[in-house]
Amino acid sequence: MRVLVTGGAGFIGANTCRELSIRPEVESVIALDDLSTGFVENLAGLPARLVTGSILDRDLLDGLVDRVDAVVHLAARPSVPRSLADPVASHEANATGTLYVLEACRRAGTYVVAASSSSVYGSVAALPKHEDLPTRPMSPYAASKLAAEGQVLAYRSAFGVPTLALRFFNVYGPMQSVGHAYAAVIPAFIDAALRGAPLTVHGDGTQSRDFTYVGSVAQVLADAVIRRVTSETPVNLAYGNRVSLLALIDRLAAVLERPVEVEHVAPRVGDVRESQADHTRLSTLFPTVRPVPLDEGLAATVRWYQELSRYAPAAMA
Repeated sequence: MRVLVTGGAGFIGANTCRELSIRPEVESVIALDDLSTGFVENLAGLPARLVTGSILDRDLLDGLVDRVDAVVHLAARPSVPRSLADPVASHEANATGTLYVLEACRRAGTYVVAASSSSVYGSVAALPKHEDLPTRPMSPYAASKLAAEGQVLAYRSAFGVPTLALRFFNVYGPMQSVGHAYAAVIPAFIDAALRGAPLTVHGDGTQSRDFTYVGSVAQVLADAVIRRVTSETPVNLAYGNRVSLLALIDRLAAVLERPVEVEHVAPRVGDVRESQADHTRLSTLFPTVRPVPLDEGLAATVRWYQELSRYAPAAMA
């Protein structure tokens, strides 16, 4: 089996390429990435072939899809704040880009598993979030991911393209980027803690998230490709592990074996207050994948960051 991973040099993409490369069913892996948020170094030591380019380049995309048996579509313009700064760019990358991927897969008859987002639930207050709830996006990012997800489901229904739309919740783990304004919460917290800086919390910190270790996500994606798992509905990719940001900080401090300083600032526009997944559909489709416990995943993530040269004592002196 030959697999194309869009966004393959990114955080989730590179971890997925790593997981695919150890599966005996997978003959070869191609990573397509424009390197806007991905890094060549993420694929170091892997047998994956990196093609530098954009999913908005339809000729390039068509040529690559023609050579593979399955596509893992992860390429996106991430981050709610980034979408507030440039809504059009988020729509083009997330919605239009997904449409181009689906068109290439329709012409080639290729299986595709695509990343949606828990942000599509938006202001819906019910917990845990199950896939039959209404969707009320609160940001251009969430709206663009909902549009992309809708196209994935529509191409399955209208054209018979074998598809699976997975709603990612808060994915974390090694290779997640830091040091920029749009960094996700766990890498931002770890980065601040390792530098001895205060951890910035937007709001009072009682807001909750459902954190999923990237290794578990990569296992689901690899299994989906190998077994060609499809669904006529979206599927949450998280395991119902609801944790407040304050509790997350306590657990991070326990991993670091020292207290950390916290600084509270104003809440962010577009942020969802509470998040927790109902994982019934996920567990039914992927019964052999076991989620990595948060403390174990945090410890593995902290170890990965501690090995980066930027956190060496000389670099922070």
